Amino acid sequence: MPFQKIQTEKLSIAVVKQIELLILRGILRPGERLPPERDLADRMGVSRPSLREAISELQEQGLLTAKAGSGIYVAKVLGSAFSPALIRLFGSHDEAVFDYLSFRRDMEGLAAERAARLGSASDLKVVQAIFDKMEAAHIRNAAEDEAHLDAQFHMAIIEASHNVVMLHMMRSMFDLLRQGVFYNRQMMFQQRTTREAILDQHRAINTALQARDPEGARDAVQQHLSFVRACMEDHQKAMRNESIAQQRLEHETGQT
Repeated sequence: MPFQKIQTEKLSIAVVKQIELLILRGILRPGERLPPERDLADRMGVSRPSLREAISELQEQGLLTAKAGSGIYVAKVLGSAFSPALIRLFGSHDEAVFDYLSFRRDMEGLAAERAARLGSASDLKVVQAIFDKMEAAHIRNAAEDEAHLDAQFHMAIIEASHNVVMLHMMRSMFDLLRQGVFYNRQMMFQQRTTREAILDQHRAINTALQARDPEGARDAVQQHLSFVRACMEDHQKAMRNESIAQQRLEHETGQT
C-alpha cells in the first residue's frame, strides 16, 4: 500500500517555508533587513540554532544575503528578470518607453480590477493611506516626495491584486523605472498643471477601488497611463524641437 509514516517536520524547514512565503507574497521586500537573530527567533518561537540553519538554507537558495557587520537582508533578486544587455537596450531606444507604458497600462488595469474585487479591507486602507500622503505632498509642493509616492501607490494596487507572478514582474519593472532606465519619473511632477492632473487621476483610481468598482478602477488606471504616455510624447517632441531651434540659432549667429 502507498502509505508512509508521518514524520514531524524539522523546525528549520518550517522557518524556511514561512520566510519563503513572506518573500513570495511581497511582504518581505528586496533589500529589507531581517530582525536581529535573537528577536527573530523569539518571534517565530524557535531556537537560534534552528533559525541559523534556516537562514543558511535561504542564503544557499539566493533569497537572503548577509552583509558583514550589518545583518541578514532579503536578496535583491529582481534585476535578474532582465539581462544587463536588455536593460541597456531599454534605456537607449524610445520605442521601449512606449512599449513599457503599454505593458503597464494592460497589467495595472488588470491589477486594479482584481484589487477592487479581491483586495481585503486592509489592502484598500494601505492604498488610501498612500493616497493621503500623496495629497499632503502635493499641498506642500514636494514634487520629489510626490513622485516617490506615485510609485508606492501603483505598487500597493498591484500588491492588493494578490497575484504573486504579477507582483514580482511589476516590482521588477518599477525597479528599472526607479533607476531611470525608461524615463525620469520626476520629470512628470515638475509642472504644476501636470501634477494636478496626475493627482486627480490617482484620486479617481482610489475612489473606484474604495467603492469596489472593478471596471471603474481598471478604466481609471488605463486613462491615467494613457495621459502619462501623451505627456512623454509631448516631452520628446519638445526636446526634438528645441534641438532643431538650437541648430537654427547656431546657424544664424555663427556660434557653436
